Amino acid sequence: MFIDSATIFVQSGRGGDGCVSFRREKYVPKGGPDGGDGGNGGDVILLADPAVATLLDFAGRHHWRASNGQPGSGRQRHGRSGEDLPVPLALGTMAYDDDSGQLLVDLNRAGQRVVIAAGGRGGFGNEHFKGPTRQSPRQATAGGPAIEKKLRLELKLIADIGLVGKPNAGKSTLLSRISDATPKIAEYPFTTLAPQLGIADLDPRRRSLGGGRRLVVADIPGLIDNAHAGAGLGIRFLRHIERTRVLVHLVEPDPIDGTDPVDNYRSVRRELAAYSDKLAAKPQLVVLSKVDLCTNEQEILSIVQLLQEALAQQVFSVSAATGQGVGPLLETCWQRCERAVMSE
Repeated sequence: MFIDSATIFVQSGRGGDGCVSFRREKYVPKGGPDGGDGGNGGDVILLADPAVATLLDFAGRHHWRASNGQPGSGRQRHGRSGEDLPVPLALGTMAYDDDSGQLLVDLNRAGQRVVIAAGGRGGFGNEHFKGPTRQSPRQATAGGPAIEKKLRLELKLIADIGLVGKPNAGKSTLLSRISDATPKIAEYPFTTLAPQLGIADLDPRRRSLGGGRRLVVADIPGLIDNAHAGAGLGIRFLRHIERTRVLVHLVEPDPIDGTDPVDNYRSVRRELAAYSDKLAAKPQLVVLSKVDLCTNEQEILSIVQLLQEALAQQVFSVSAATGQGVGPLLETCWQRCERAVMSE
């Protein structure tokens, strides 16, 4: 199950209280204050864990509490500090304060650790307050309070390339061709019900040497007319291509529903613009997919020419089934991503 949003309650540990104690031992003529400090409360730490793919763990666990610090005791013994509580989250998770809506942290780097709720400091025992004029202090401080926060978590996948298009445009088949991802593929719309990630290896022979070029590719469910109003699967999954550098827009040459390829392209573009002007303005490549279903090369060229004239931009042609045109497409994707990185 793909879960990309959740609301949780986090609470750090309270600091342990300091101790008021005096040394009283047989055969020790002079005692004195020896109350130890309390231990610090545990922190709640948000951790970007590449092994976590969704926010599924938070569907059944809404409360995350670190342990409290222990109070100090006599003979200057300090209380044990509470254990920190790591909260492993999928890479790309954004944590908001649920009350104010403020973005607190964006976990966009693997291994990133952020203390979202710091534990209370341990209180001082009376041993801290002794002095020449205060030889018997009966003063200690309480431990610091716990910090409580209600967090709204939103996952936005991090990828270089985002695949968009109508349902059944061939996005999942292309993803399975260029990566080890295994999305569901069938001859009916909406086989993709949740975003999928794959890694396209442009230099597989160099992978064993620790080098090579790789592209992270995200496939989202297809868009239909009025998706922004909730039609089909809606546009809630578009958040997962907001971070991509380049969009690859797949257009089917002969849609099974009899629609026009140019109209289908423009329909998807309208839905992107309705969701976000920034998303619609991303660099994109237009790709005629499933060309293996065309009767001959001349038919492919005529459809490509039709699209190029109507859209006033270059159109690539690929067949994920046979691999035709996939290599040049990936090379162009890499070049476009390099340009996007340089302009950031």
